[in-house]
Amino acid sequence: MGKFICFLCCFLSPLFAALHAGVSTAAQPVVLSTDSRWIVDESSGRRVKLACVNWPSHLDAVVAEGLSKQPVDEISQEIINMGFNCVRLTWPLFLFTNDTLASLTVRQSFTNLGLSESVAGFQTNNPSIIDLSLIDAYQEVVASLGRKKVMIILDNHTSKPGWCCSNSDGNGFFGDEYFNPQLWLKGLTRVATTFNNTQNVVAMSLRNELRGRRQNVNDWYRYMQKGAEAVHAANPNLLVILSGLKFDRDLSFLLKRPVSLSFSNKLVFELHWYGFSDGLAWQSGNPNQVCGRLVGETTKKAGFLLDQGYPLFLSEFGVDMRGSNVNDNRFLNCFMGWAAEQDVDWALWALTGSYYIREGVVGLDETYGVYNWNWGEIRNQTTLQKISALQYPFRGPGYSETRTHKVLFHPETGLCVKRMSLLEPLVLGPCSEAEAWSYSTPQKTLTIVGTYFCLEADELGQPAKLGIFCIDATTKWEAISDSKNHLSSKLGDGTKVCLDIDSDNNIVTNNCKCLNRNSKCDPGSQWFKIIDSTRSATTDNNLLHRVIGSIVKLIAKIFLGSFSL
Repeated sequence: MGKFICFLCCFLSPLFAALHAGVSTAAQPVVLSTDSRWIVDESSGRRVKLACVNWPSHLDAVVAEGLSKQPVDEISQEIINMGFNCVRLTWPLFLFTNDTLASLTVRQSFTNLGLSESVAGFQTNNPSIIDLSLIDAYQEVVASLGRKKVMIILDNHTSKPGWCCSNSDGNGFFGDEYFNPQLWLKGLTRVATTFNNTQNVVAMSLRNELRGRRQNVNDWYRYMQKGAEAVHAANPNLLVILSGLKFDRDLSFLLKRPVSLSFSNKLVFELHWYGFSDGLAWQSGNPNQVCGRLVGETTKKAGFLLDQGYPLFLSEFGVDMRGSNVNDNRFLNCFMGWAAEQDVDWALWALTGSYYIREGVVGLDETYGVYNWNWGEIRNQTTLQKISALQYPFRGPGYSETRTHKVLFHPETGLCVKRMSLLEPLVLGPCSEAEAWSYSTPQKTLTIVGTYFCLEADELGQPAKLGIFCIDATTKWEAISDSKNHLSSKLGDGTKVCLDIDSDNNIVTNNCKCLNRNSKCDPGSQWFKIIDSTRSATTDNNLLHRVIGSIVKLIAKIFLGSFSL
């Protein structure tokens, strides 16, 4: 009994400390910089994780989308309410290089396109903007976001206003019909200069999705390095973000030939990743195999930059928010696991509920949009809540609240494994409340940090439990399947099982599924990622009472058991 009481003391000491630990929040940065693979507040050195949403402003009307539906300040406030701290605000090159276009008023731009309903809506919702010039209207959107303390990344999306992107639209690569490199450099300089004293403008992305038959590595280095130098010379406070080739899916050429710039601690690379980036592979293939293969390819094409000490910004990813797209849903589960494990900065495509006009269609519905068609409601609250899990920084400068440990992340829900008490089942909850685990590679045991409790498989279809005898096969866990997203153990009779969740988000063990080539099977509920964290878990005020109660019950069980002998 003495040994048991001693072990309880070892458990309680870190628990009580955890009760007083909260989640640190980064102050609003004035200037961002880089520290190895992290984006940080230049003044404090603390990590600032970019959790952005794309707000298109580069289409035919050359006005930020949605302003005919809602007041600009209401949209800016909603961005904050949804948990985003940043907007990737797109712009067409000609807005800043063609004075005739820039001087058009918003009203004139809409009228020229025959958008009378947009004029009426704009007059109602943003009457102070409708007669501004296009360039002034763009600046007013920036100002509105600034009033709400939203960071902005200015993204040169195209040259000619319009939808992006195709290999033959004349906007794809240096030397294309609408992509004059010298004009581009002039535009970058003008934008960087224009927003030189705008504190919430923290970065510029030099060009979206380079592509087409002209694309080549030598011209990439030649012009992207010139563009980076031009932006830095005009506005040295800005992060400079460089995109890759092949629709921003390939940065592999940087593995052996790094960028050469005159400045440091300002360089970020960006990557795009969608379900449709690989056709219908997610729908037609086995999700474990497709996930394993494409994560491997992404690591080779871009993920290696994190190991080289550069931030990697997922400046576009997204899914069909209607929720019925199998290809996108499977992609998102895999992406969530990868993005949480790598703890990358990101920007969701897109804020847009509908467009003024896109590819000739007036009022086109954006099914990937956070907003619904009329910009009045969230299109899919469940999916948005799931993605919001990625807003949480698991580690990085300024977040070394505890020693590095593991958390169990569940990509399908965006939640992490947490413990209610010693005797209650493990459950899913916010990752800010995640249990801290250690994972011993030789022994393959998952043990709660600071305790003797390890994760144990008990019975098929029953909750996984916490045990203290951590030498049996039932306490050995390893990542299996091509995706390495299943955590598998064995029951006492030798049956192989995998971690799973039940309808109440309790952590249970079931037969492992989708390990073969079956394309109809969806393993999402059984996907868990063991990821690194240095964060202290937050707790609610009732946890201490629950834990004490469970300890009393546990001691009572042991005493009663001894008397029965």
